[in-house]
Amino acid sequence: MFSSTFFIRSRALAITLFALTVPLAFAAGDDETSPPAPTPTLRCPEGQIHDKRTGKCVPAKSSSLGDRERFQAVRELAYAERYAAATLVLDAMTDQLDDRVLTYRGFLLRKTGRLVQALGYYRSAVEKNPNNLLVRSYMGQGFIESGDLAAAKQQHEEIITRNGWGTWAEVSLREALASGRTYRY
Repeated sequence: MFSSTFFIRSRALAITLFALTVPLAFAAGDDETSPPAPTPTLRCPEGQIHDKRTGKCVPAKSSSLGDRERFQAVRELAYAERYAAATLVLDAMTDQLDDRVLTYRGFLLRKTGRLVQALGYYRSAVEKNPNNLLVRSYMGQGFIESGDLAAAKQQHEEIITRNGWGTWAEVSLREALASGRTYRY
């Protein structure tokens, strides 16, 4: 017979494990609600990012870096509107067909005025992972920029249908629909 203490401890452990894994899920910028904090990466030459372990700028393809650090650098560089530098870091990602890589490729293309190409990457990311809410938000924001509000609203509805209400992806697209202003992260 199990005691109530066992169940309380089990539940506390489950809650703790969940709390520890949530930040990992959002670490790559999937659903960040605030702009990325600036790091020394912004002072690195193009094609390099700051390695926290060494305290130096290293090539984005360096084996000392993981894709998590690369995603954070892409997000930070994109926010700083250093799109060429962000693209070089994205080129260093391990899996170029990962839906997150496709999402960021689309984002960088959209931000450099190449919406038609961006939509191709966004669609590929959605095909790979229909539940990627961030790509749906970015695609919707692209539709807003092009004046296609019906398509943007459709992406917003998809986000909600996929349990995305209240996420950064949903809120940013909802606000962009209301204001006409899109986000740079």
